[in-house]
Amino acid sequence: MKRLLVSGAMLTLLMSSCVSSKVYKDLESRYAALKEERNQLVDSNENLLADKNELSNQLDALNAEYSKAIAERDRLKQDLVAMEANIRNLQMSYDALEKNSNAALTDNAKKNRELLEQLEKENNRLNELRQQLDARSRRVDELEHLIASKDAAMKNLKDALSKALLDFEGKGLTIEQRDGKVYVSMENKLLFNSGSWAVGVEGRKAVQQLGQVLSQNPDINVLIEGHTDDVPYKSSGTINDNWDLSTKRATAIVQILVENRQINPNNLTAAGRGEYAPISTNSTADGKARNRRIEVILTPKLDEVSKLLNQI
Repeated sequence: MKRLLVSGAMLTLLMSSCVSSKVYKDLESRYAALKEERNQLVDSNENLLADKNELSNQLDALNAEYSKAIAERDRLKQDLVAMEANIRNLQMSYDALEKNSNAALTDNAKKNRELLEQLEKENNRLNELRQQLDARSRRVDELEHLIASKDAAMKNLKDALSKALLDFEGKGLTIEQRDGKVYVSMENKLLFNSGSWAVGVEGRKAVQQLGQVLSQNPDINVLIEGHTDDVPYKSSGTINDNWDLSTKRATAIVQILVENRQINPNNLTAAGRGEYAPISTNSTADGKARNRRIEVILTPKLDEVSKLLNQI
């Protein structure tokens, strides 16, 4: 319908202004190109959201494997205690038999040999169990140390960001750490004018200072999400809706970050969420303002954790 209206308007303009057929065809080609660019942006946004969901699922799977490893270690400890008690009982039985008279020893020789063989087998099993438990305990300790190191590193990253962006807190910028990640949220009033994806002077300064901290932390995955309120996008141009607008805004932040040559572009992901991930109500002006935001989600790389879990 929109294309018919535009085409009709253009035809009217051509007829009224006596514009040549070539100008009309050029305008029609330009419209088709803009529509294709919008479709590519939507496809790219869907792929990026799928990647984000896959990373979240991987993190959940790693946490589940870690809990499973802890339960297995505790079970092995319980087996070890039971095995040691069984060996003590066998040793007591053997010692009691040794105290019998020579005649009793002769009668019980067969039983003694059986008990000794059983004791030897149990000792061998106990040694194997201890070795397994020691190996698992070492890997669990390494895993706990690695996870603690990742948490400490994210805490240090949050502190560094809070220090670097101190001038912008209270101006629509907040920083928090949860679920092993650091979230930097910047309201649009700090970054963009209404309906625009061009970053203002103050917002560019905030993003550049964020980039300075990220350039010193190369082992961090950075997801930049654009969010809007639920008011439909009505301006004309290359943007059709809030999906397009939020994606353009996320990409604008990425483009500023990659100006810093010390940031690896492979660590950056841009995604548009439109109005579908609000953090406040859209029924008030204040709530709408909070929902119009850019969220920068910082996640530690988990390759080493994954490798250790596979060894448990």
